[in-house]
Amino acid sequence: MGEEGIGRGVTKKVNPGKATILSLGKAFPHQLVMQEYLVDGYFRDTNCDNPELKQKLARLCKTTTVKTRYVVMSEEILKKYPELAVEGAATVKQRLEICNKAVTQMAIEASQVCIKNWGRSLSDITHVVYVSSSEARLPGGDLYLSKGLGLNPIIQRTMLYFAGCSGGVAGLRVAKDIAENNPGSRVLLATSETTIIGFKPPSADRPYDLVGVALFGDGAGAMIIGSDPVSETETPLFELHTAAQEFLPDTEKKIDGRLTEEGISFKLARELPQIIEDNVEGFCDKLIDVVGLQNKDYNKLFWAVHPGGPAILNRMEKRLDLLPEKLNASRRALMDYGNASSNTIVYVLEYMIEEGLKIRKEGGGDPEWGLILAFGPGITFEGILARNMCA
Repeated sequence: MGEEGIGRGVTKKVNPGKATILSLGKAFPHQLVMQEYLVDGYFRDTNCDNPELKQKLARLCKTTTVKTRYVVMSEEILKKYPELAVEGAATVKQRLEICNKAVTQMAIEASQVCIKNWGRSLSDITHVVYVSSSEARLPGGDLYLSKGLGLNPIIQRTMLYFAGCSGGVAGLRVAKDIAENNPGSRVLLATSETTIIGFKPPSADRPYDLVGVALFGDGAGAMIIGSDPVSETETPLFELHTAAQEFLPDTEKKIDGRLTEEGISFKLARELPQIIEDNVEGFCDKLIDVVGLQNKDYNKLFWAVHPGGPAILNRMEKRLDLLPEKLNASRRALMDYGNASSNTIVYVLEYMIEEGLKIRKEGGGDPEWGLILAFGPGITFEGILARNMCA
């Protein structure tokens, strides 16, 4: 499986006691899927020749804006488990055999990259927060990740299961709380996801499945979070000032996911982008009021938004009257990796740092304050008011 990380940048003084992101890392399976070849490959692998469904998927693949993705699924897996492509087959056992192993491996690789970029010893990690909606087992992936990395058995672990697309920011909120309430602690946050848990053949009875095929990808992400960075050895990337979570009443069925004998089955309501558009401004205002932003000038902020899909990004951009470049990092992450669920916020933050370095090199300045946002089942809004320490 492939792996990548990000280096250090120029930083400023942090507020004592506030949690900071100290390092980022990511990892992917080796299978790279080009969007232009996805339709033929998917219908070949699932032995389906329905021309109407094929045309629909082709249209969806263009509208998602995704260009490339990484996936665990491969010809070898389908040869070993041909029942995964059979309609109605009870395959949750087989799926979990693949997923549990795959997400652990990717989480380990992403964490190793992150720790290397951090620059401190593995033994300095005091807590682990692990996020995944792609596995189910006891003990959970938090233990297998800790064991795979060789962490001390006294490490304190927290597991977040089935938080969906909001899982990465939810994990960041939990890691922030741990870091700020345990002086000297260093928290490893790892996320890992694979779409095999929900892979199914195309069916006219499940139109949303094709949206998932056109949009979602696999991978892992990792961060190190801690307060009061050691100046000689650590470089803070983002200071996590204030975190918030909110669910919208009576929206439980708008993002509906169920673990069945055939794996995970998802349904997304058509009105989901509209619901997010209608509520995002109020949620963001509660966070930015903390720093007293005047006249709701949202373009004075940076925006690290989980790219659930292009419709959500477009609706946010319109509602908040954002300049096109404000969501560049989110759009790039979606284009290069698809919606990789909880992992994607790591990829967005990496692109934000990369773009900030480019702006400063050209003599410009990027915003100091901004929001890290994600939306998931509930409908749940997760948000963190943050400072860009490299700005």
